[in-house]
Amino acid sequence: MDTLSTLALSLGAGWASGLNPYATVLMLGLAGLSGLVGLPADLQVLQSPWVLGAAGVLYAINFFADKVPAVDSVNDFIHTFLRVPAGAVLAAAAAGQLDPTVTVIAGLVGGTLAAGAHATKSGMRVLANTSPEPFSNIALSFVDDIFAVGILWVAIKFALIFFGLLAVGLIVMGWLLPRMIRLLAGLFRRFTGRDARQGPPVGLQGPSW
Repeated sequence: MDTLSTLALSLGAGWASGLNPYATVLMLGLAGLSGLVGLPADLQVLQSPWVLGAAGVLYAINFFADKVPAVDSVNDFIHTFLRVPAGAVLAAAAAGQLDPTVTVIAGLVGGTLAAGAHATKSGMRVLANTSPEPFSNIALSFVDDIFAVGILWVAIKFALIFFGLLAVGLIVMGWLLPRMIRLLAGLFRRFTGRDARQGPPVGLQGPSW
């Protein structure tokens, strides 16, 4: 792979991991096995049947957990400690054939992209959970998986187009995240304010004397 393609694969792996690290590992491993892409040496372990099998089982578990309102937010919180490190490790491994300085930078950028994607995904799912119907939550989950695989596909096949999409994605995340944070903070204040006005539940009130 040339340098541009390697960097696209590296950053694509980091970005996609922020949405779904299991789909990312499956996509990379299967792409390598099928000959769609020649994986760098440090990523060829993803072609192992054991790695693919483990990623497939974890993907299946995550697939169903991610479709259940409220459960998906707990799932996202737990995956905060997985998606970001996975993005950094996969990005660094994909760039392992380049200069060590570039590899370290790729890992840092990949982890940052994973963090941004994870924060955007988690925030949108929390907002979706404020709606009583489950369909928007399920739809967002499917979009996340499709987008993760699509990012990697473009990164593998069309490096220049990927960098264009990455620039657009960074602009969207930079615009969206502050607004999501303010909206979530407003919902939290409204919820806690209402609870404070209602007072403690009857069973938890202290004695009248």
